[in-house]
Amino acid sequence: MKRLLGVLLFGLVATASVAHQGPASLDEALAQGKREHKPVLADFQAVWCYSCYFMASHVLNGKEWDDLTDKVVFYEADADKPDDKAWMTKLGVHFLPTYVLIGPDGEELGRILAERPRKTFYAEVAGILSGDARLSKQKADAAKGSLAAVADVLDTYQLRYQGSEGMAWFDTLPPMVRNVSDKDKRVALAKQRLLLLQAKDRKDAQGIVDAATKVLAGKIGCNRPYVLGDLLRASTSRAPEAKRSLLAPQKAAYDRFLASQVFTATPACADQRSAVLAAADLDAALGDGAGERAVLRKAIDLSRSKLAGDLRSDRNIADNLRVYLVRAKADGELDTLEKQLIAAYPEDYVYNYRYGRRLVESGKAAEGLPYLDAAAKKAYGANRITVATYQVRALRALNRDDEARRRVAETVAQEGKAFPEQAKKLQESLTSAG
Repeated sequence: MKRLLGVLLFGLVATASVAHQGPASLDEALAQGKREHKPVLADFQAVWCYSCYFMASHVLNGKEWDDLTDKVVFYEADADKPDDKAWMTKLGVHFLPTYVLIGPDGEELGRILAERPRKTFYAEVAGILSGDARLSKQKADAAKGSLAAVADVLDTYQLRYQGSEGMAWFDTLPPMVRNVSDKDKRVALAKQRLLLLQAKDRKDAQGIVDAATKVLAGKIGCNRPYVLGDLLRASTSRAPEAKRSLLAPQKAAYDRFLASQVFTATPACADQRSAVLAAADLDAALGDGAGERAVLRKAIDLSRSKLAGDLRSDRNIADNLRVYLVRAKADGELDTLEKQLIAAYPEDYVYNYRYGRRLVESGKAAEGLPYLDAAAKKAYGANRITVATYQVRALRALNRDDEARRRVAETVAQEGKAFPEQAKKLQESLTSAG
């Protein structure tokens, strides 16, 4: 799963989703849904979203997909387009992919975050389409004393990234319901997840540590890598011994998670990349370099085995392999793979961009610039600005300042109105160091 907290808009990966005919905007989709008395399924994705690769290749196809799209108005929202980005803000979409189902009356029916195995995804969609996941219904059931509904409401607020709103709602429940619900394990876990969201919003490191530790003690399935990541980030400023004392208890549980739900013939968790990287980060934080290298090499070898030399057979796995090699600092293998990816996906700008950027960052501006120029011909939106940023960096390193200024002017003219903040940073790159 790709998190959209400032980091995502700098990633570039090639087109992730299957091309679908449909409404030209989410507003049009909602209007069509109202006319036809159908729910709208909005698929928030991006051309750089590796998790979207998985869904496009393994889930959003076949008979189940055809049957589903007969029942809904489908709209594929692009995180790099201004109108769709505005809808992401309005709906509180923070991860890609996110699937939001909206009823003909405009009420959100429910949402699904991140990639899912095929069977899980369609079962979750069916549950949402039944109407049982509507927040209004969940709240009504909770007011009647249903602890399951209380947990459902809190989970819904968590999916919407509304930690404060969820806890404020909980405080409105009758004292009798609140007191009883505190003894319910599912409600207690849901509350801790909302408290974790609140602590992250406040940038409260100790609050994150406290809540994440409690969440990790619960049954959180495929969410474990993300919560562990929160704990790791919150502990970075701690002294080595204090950090090890905090993180060491997570090691055994995480190893069991990897063995039972990730490194298996049929993984229960679709996002293998996050699981592997969290494992490597945990080993690194514990000072276990051998463990860090071993888990990365295992993931590299497993990815190569699944691809069997054909990078086009599974784009998600191919891109995961690239990231594992980056994390392992296997530069020789990475150079070979990135050139192969460029050849395997000639229609994409992303691998030209990634390779060119890496060359520029390693001081090889002359070698990297042609790849960035190739990427620029196919980039669009916010991604065009990102590519231009590295073109400018390369041109300046080569003392070609006039070309750098022209590149900035052209890009700002094309994309500056839609992406003013990114355009401003691009302009500033003309005078910034490095």
